Amino acid sequence: MQYAGTRLDRGVVRERKNTRNGNIDLPFAALTLLLLTIGVVMVLSASYARAYYSASTGHNAAYYFLRQLGFAAAGTAAMFLLSRLPMGFYRRMSFPALALSVALLALVPLIGVSQGDAKRWIDLGFTTFQPSEIAKAAVILYFSALICAFRSEMSTVRRGILPFAGVLALLVLLLVLEPHFSAAVIIIAIGAVMMFLGGVRLRWFIGVGAAALAALGAVITFFPYASGRISTWLDPFANTSGDGYQIVQSLYSIGSGGLFGLGLGQGRQTYMYLPEEHNDFIFAVVCEELGFTGAMLVLLLFAALIVRGYRLAMRMRSRYSFLVTAGITTLLAIQVILNVAVVTNLVPCTGISLPFFSYGGTALVIQLAEMGIVLSASREADGWLP
Repeated sequence: MQYAGTRLDRGVVRERKNTRNGNIDLPFAALTLLLLTIGVVMVLSASYARAYYSASTGHNAAYYFLRQLGFAAAGTAAMFLLSRLPMGFYRRMSFPALALSVALLALVPLIGVSQGDAKRWIDLGFTTFQPSEIAKAAVILYFSALICAFRSEMSTVRRGILPFAGVLALLVLLLVLEPHFSAAVIIIAIGAVMMFLGGVRLRWFIGVGAAALAALGAVITFFPYASGRISTWLDPFANTSGDGYQIVQSLYSIGSGGLFGLGLGQGRQTYMYLPEEHNDFIFAVVCEELGFTGAMLVLLLFAALIVRGYRLAMRMRSRYSFLVTAGITTLLAIQVILNVAVVTNLVPCTGISLPFFSYGGTALVIQLAEMGIVLSASREADGWLP
């Protein structure tokens, strides 16, 4: 790894020479802030009933909203602050970020707090956070740096496969111990995308895909937590008062919204029927209150942000900026697609939040920080982008 570090350092020098201090991409920033604003409003609409009835919130109907608003403000400040830092800084910090995420994930089984059947959170006193959120960003930053360092050797096993597979294996092992299979799937997916962009040959992905299917079969066989999710996904109405309750209530929410919805704040499922209504299943509330029209508008805004991110990536003047921008945009796309798929029961139910919408302070701050990194890279975009 010392050899890699030397090459990374030389790459940072080249990055500094190629950096052009332009303006951030305003359409990307505007789309991010628009989605964030809608998301914060939806947290208020989805959470006020649960907050009012919960003793832990002091029966304050605005409890979740006010906390989310505060984290949104902090995340927005972080986004614009990080957009001012050069991409060479993120390249230098890629390995420390990865090391920090590994250390935090290793601490989760020891000092983490449990919710339900999983232990995924570390308690900070004023809030809790999932180290897996940091790991997702760290994988993108570190893999981008490695790809630039091993640029001419990405088709080899020694440089193009083993270093990346080792990092992914370590992270997935730590996530399975929690267990947090959804985060493991996302990290594997984003790692595979980064390796593909780096030049790894397609035949390796076919082999890894077959191995992943075998691993999934083993997980379903030996982890009741995962096998139960599969059974519920296949027939949620078999036990509507048990394991299938959440997804059934989600489908009720989506179906009752109709074309134009019941109106903001008028959703019935938010009155303690739909679990996690302000968190992972907030898109079901969007469907119920804003209807098919409102839900499609939200998805179109996400699509516009994702397309903008990829267009920015294609205009980058440095390979590292291209890889980071494409990686973060892909991470955003994966989380949006999987969250909507979970809420609509297209895939088994698992804990995947909807970016900028789902309640969760530190996750929101990290997501906005990732957007800040993209905005930093956008300063290097070559030419005007319509």
